Order: sequence, then structure tokens, then C-alpha cells
Amino acid sequence: MRLASARPVTLIGGAPVVARADLQQALRLAPVVAAADSGADTALSHGLMPAAVWGDFDSISARARAEIPAENQHPIAEQDSTDFEKCLARLDTPFVIALGFSGARHDHFLSALGVLARRIGPPCLLIAGEDVITLAPPRLALDLAPGTRVSLFPMGPASGRSTGLKWPIDGLAFAPTGRSGTSNEATGPVTLECEGPMLLILPRSELPALAGAL
Repeated sequence: MRLASARPVTLIGGAPVVARADLQQALRLAPVVAAADSGADTALSHGLMPAAVWGDFDSISARARAEIPAENQHPIAEQDSTDFEKCLARLDTPFVIALGFSGARHDHFLSALGVLARRIGPPCLLIAGEDVITLAPPRLALDLAPGTRVSLFPMGPASGRSTGLKWPIDGLAFAPTGRSGTSNEATGPVTLECEGPMLLILPRSELPALAGAL
């Protein structure tokens, strides 16, 4: 079952700590709630009822299964994809803000970054600690203040062009085992053109600007 929403979606994962402030920031931009497996328990603990829950249901609690309407629960038994991928592949929405997918197991977090790099589902902004991470689209314009940290990390061979960065990326070849673009800085408004899978990492405070630009 897919969830189609004209409004953006906040997707909650099962990492053990999801801060209320992060949720409030996400919900202001993406007011529809969905969850991945035990992320449903996190949603309920914050007084939120998921419109849909997907996953292999190996960690969702019996309490959550009892409280969430059966028509909102969509167990998927196959083990060829992660719960994060299962969710994104079934969302039809302008963009997704995902939280609760970092801060616990590093293998889960790395897997989530891999899902972003594969462009599965709608554009996704992943909140992770003090950062927000997304797959850079082919073209992007951001109104950033001078000195804002702008990091680029390739998930495969990638290249790009930029304006408004302290260290321009034009003509550079990026690769996971070669050059990356961590800790660059904005000198003002930034434009990026990226070819290949490139993750864009900004301070979490830039979530509204990034959501607006996408």
C-alpha cells in the first residue's frame, strides 16, 4: 500500500532517541506522519498517530499494533530491503523529512545513506545529530549566510559546479575513495550543479531553507 499526500511527510524511524524539538521542526514543514517499524512506538510516545507504518515488523511493539488502526499497518516480510527503503518506496509526496535513522547502530545509518544515494522515492531530508543530509539534486539554489558549513560527500563517482562556496568545486572529480568536499563554507547564496550521487550535508538549522529549495 502506498501513501499519497499533497503535504510533505515526516517519517519516524526506530532509533532510540528522537528529540521533541527535532520532531516539532520536522512537523512544521512536513505535517503528515508515517513510521518505519518501531518508529511507530516513538510516534505514539510523542502523541502522534502514524498515517502509515511499513517494515518487517520485527521490532514494533504489541501495544503499538493494538493502538494503530489495522488499515494503517503494512507489514512487508521480504528482507531484500531495509525498513527505510520500504517506506520511501511507498511514499508519494513532495518531500520527506526522516528522523530516527541515526544515533543508534552505525550499520543502519550507513544503509540509510545508501538508500538516499539510490534516489528511492521522493526527495528525502535526513536529520542526523546536528546535521541535515540529502542527495543533491542536479541543480539547487540555497540562500545561505556567509560562513555556513556546506559539506559534500560522494557516494560514487561525482562532479559538479558551484557559486557562492569558499572553495569552488568546478572541475573536481569526487569519489568515496578519493576526494570529498567536507567543511566547505558559503560566502553567501549558493548554487550547486551535481552529476553523480553526491550527499549534501548542512547544519540542521538550515532544514527550512533546504526544504524550500527542494
